[in-house]
Amino acid sequence: MILLPAIDLHQGQCVRLLRGDYDTAQVVAADPVETARAFEEQGAGWLHVVDLDGAKEGAPKNAELIAQVVERTGLQVEVGGGIRNMATVDRYLELGAARVILGSAALRDPQFVAEAVKRYGKRVAVGIDALGGKVAAEGWLEQSQVDYLELARRMEDLGVQYLICTDISQDGTLAGPNLTMLDQLNQAVSCHVVASGGVSSLLDIVNLYDLGLYGAIAGKALYTGALDLRAAIAACRRIGGEKGAGLSEDELDLYFRKSDLIPAIIQDDDTGEVLMLAYMNRESFRKSLETGTTWFYSRSRRALWNKGRPPATPRPSSASGRTATTTHCCCGSSRRGRPATPAATAVFTKSFGDKEEAAWICSGNCTPRWRAAGRKNKRALTPATCSRRAWIRF
Repeated sequence: MILLPAIDLHQGQCVRLLRGDYDTAQVVAADPVETARAFEEQGAGWLHVVDLDGAKEGAPKNAELIAQVVERTGLQVEVGGGIRNMATVDRYLELGAARVILGSAALRDPQFVAEAVKRYGKRVAVGIDALGGKVAAEGWLEQSQVDYLELARRMEDLGVQYLICTDISQDGTLAGPNLTMLDQLNQAVSCHVVASGGVSSLLDIVNLYDLGLYGAIAGKALYTGALDLRAAIAACRRIGGEKGAGLSEDELDLYFRKSDLIPAIIQDDDTGEVLMLAYMNRESFRKSLETGTTWFYSRSRRALWNKGRPPATPRPSSASGRTATTTHCCCGSSRRGRPATPAATAVFTKSFGDKEEAAWICSGNCTPRWRAAGRKNKRALTPATCSRRAWIRF
């Protein structure tokens, strides 16, 4: 599950509303760009930005400010508020926004939603804001008689992959999200559901995870200090299990924004020695994190590969009679089965005369302690105590 800190823009400032009431607007930060940077420094990968003035007026009012946030941070920014036509969608995405959120347009103009989804796919999300189960529109100033589940199913039929659901009665209250409403929505559609409104504690995050939701948006709780962003992001990762296994497609996008391939540098953290350089694509990157074994992508063979799997039993490594042994990571992790650390791993060998040295690296906390295996030593290496760190740099 991912966590998105929120910035609501009103008259050029970061504000928070209580239950969507513009008269309750409270300035929580003067500079949106610096606020976004602070979120990024605390570990955020995504940012949820709403142009409140745009939502109310039906056209963008803070687009230039949003463009500054996109340009001056490395965050994936999703933008909502006042997006009612394709020209506005084009403009925001051309500015570098990762995703746009259609709200009132989803209720008023489903054909526009269909056109946007056809053109941009998963970069188009729909925001469903409801009060008493009925969808609100025009900056929450108008209430329809359309049930939120009905609208969600319509959007799913149009190909929408992401739904951001807000219970207006919970928004800005710090009273926790409407779990019943969110659970019903998540059960009704196959879309990725992001919860918004009332998220204010680590317990809320755990509850949302238990529902199987894709993500959560936190706003007021971050500004009041009720929720620590760094701790919340860490919780989202930990409750999902191992670090790599819980990585979402959107988090993968952070690595592959500029190219389909990224260089992976395996380096000794103590000496700075570069042990290996190769490339990863999305498939090899995800497989590395999920399996605990480093996988790379061969551009020439167009296939995945990994470096020198250690044999299960000693075997001759060359005609000269050198032998390699089954190796363990210096932290004690065995090559067979899942490693003790959740990070990716790799195997490297060095040959010196009649000896071949090998180490299996747990890239999270360990460094290779090269152990020699001569002709007569055919026993598996025993785990050694970790003395340094090695890591994979992407």
